[in-house]
Amino acid sequence: MYPSTEKKHLFPFAALSASYFAHIGFFNPYLPLWLKELGFSLIAIAVLTSVQSATRLFAPYGWGMLSDRTGERVKLLRFGATVALLLSLALWFPLGGVALFVVLLLMFTHTSAMMPMSEAALAHLVSQGGAFDAKRYGRVRLWGSLGFLVTVVSAGWWFERFGMGHFPAWTLVTLAAVVVSVWLLPDFKETTHHEDPHPNMWPVLRLPAVRWFFAAVFFHVLAHIFIYVFFSLYLDSLGYSKTVIGLLWALSVVIEIGWFFFQGRWLPLLSLTGWLVLAAALMALRMGLTAALPMVLPLLLLAQALHAITFAAHHTVCIALLSHHFPGRLRGRGQALYTVVGYGLPGVLGGLGGGLLSSALGLASVFWLAAGCALVAMGCALRLRRLERVPLSAR
Repeated sequence: MYPSTEKKHLFPFAALSASYFAHIGFFNPYLPLWLKELGFSLIAIAVLTSVQSATRLFAPYGWGMLSDRTGERVKLLRFGATVALLLSLALWFPLGGVALFVVLLLMFTHTSAMMPMSEAALAHLVSQGGAFDAKRYGRVRLWGSLGFLVTVVSAGWWFERFGMGHFPAWTLVTLAAVVVSVWLLPDFKETTHHEDPHPNMWPVLRLPAVRWFFAAVFFHVLAHIFIYVFFSLYLDSLGYSKTVIGLLWALSVVIEIGWFFFQGRWLPLLSLTGWLVLAAALMALRMGLTAALPMVLPLLLLAQALHAITFAAHHTVCIALLSHHFPGRLRGRGQALYTVVGYGLPGVLGGLGGGLLSSALGLASVFWLAAGCALVAMGCALRLRRLERVPLSAR
């Protein structure tokens, strides 16, 4: 059984969220710059930086299935974090392209499933009377956003001042923090139900509501992928300074933290599916403003502020819907499938497709495409809204 939902039990999950996203906040933005300093070509950098998205196509579901079958989510988290830390030691040595590809592949294979398994383990602690508690979840998840904000800013300052040579050290320190946090998690094993210890996913996946949910997730996150990959390049091409670009990124994360803190008050205003529709509509507006009026700074600030709904609210609603559709022994695979459909496939397709499109038609075209993807996501969410309404308990 899971321990009682006291604050002391939520703290380790908050620490894991903070440390994991602190690692991501420095590693993902600055990996291409480190590879460039090592002398890799642009094509090699593109391949090496795409490894993470590629591992999200298979690793989360594999780990999720294993955690559902064994019930040992915490032990698997500890194993994955420890192996990733040991693998990161290889980054201190001079490696060729193939060796570095293998190291990154193994590292990401062990880390890309950490958040899905953590979300699955956290599910009992962010529920009240069997219903998803948005306030409790938000107070845990905001620490991830804060960790990302701290490292994306501090690492940028550090690398500007001392150079990219310290990249392996930052990797080691942040992964060590992840290892410490997973060992702070309560050591529990989920109870196995003897009548159906390994329930089948297919009956759930055949439900129209579940299929429309994942379709909405795919197109919504695909629109977001274009921001993550091309937003900084787009602004730089328009003449914005790196300081302004950094502040625009920081604004979206600060807004995100604020939403997670107060979402318990706001989410009950709409149904879960209603929030999906609103998030997609605002995503289309955000991308339209970014593509059409990027030199009007107040509108660009507004577009970034919409991140509170287009990402933070959308993510919480998705976790709530996953808890509803994939309870108990299905939870790990449900969370993993969300990562595959929402971040693995869009990450690969968005990066490669956006690169080809921007090369042919310019960077602005990528954000027009993102607006189109958001409109498709809104259509899927509207269809889902007609099929079901799941109440969200937010105390």
